[in-house]
Amino acid sequence: MTTILLAEDSKFLRVSTERALVKAGYEVITAMDGEEGMRLAREHSPAIILLDVMLPKVTGPDMLKALKADPATAKIPVIMLTSLSQKNATAMVKDGAASFFEKSDGMLGSGPESLMAAIGKTLGKPGD
Repeated sequence: MTTILLAEDSKFLRVSTERALVKAGYEVITAMDGEEGMRLAREHSPAIILLDVMLPKVTGPDMLKALKADPATAKIPVIMLTSLSQKNATAMVKDGAASFFEKSDGMLGSGPESLMAAIGKTLGKPGD
């Protein structure tokens, strides 16, 4: 089973996204802040990380940089999640993010299908 680390501080988004991912057949590990996310990434080596930009303790961009600098986590693809505009997307992709996903597009609005598609594309599973 494919393991996903979801680092999201909003309880509503964390729980609803986790439920959708589990329903889609993924094993999900969740973190409420960047510090916990770093620890869980090192402990579990997930297949992919869904990383909120605005996290307490360690921000998403700082966590991304730390993940990519650590040989143990550097190869894990990271999808950055934000409710802000994608104006920072270029910088985050430069820092190692596999892609950028606006929460309002799929996590809050039309349902989880677009997020599942982004995960599948990032993992090289176009049918997901």
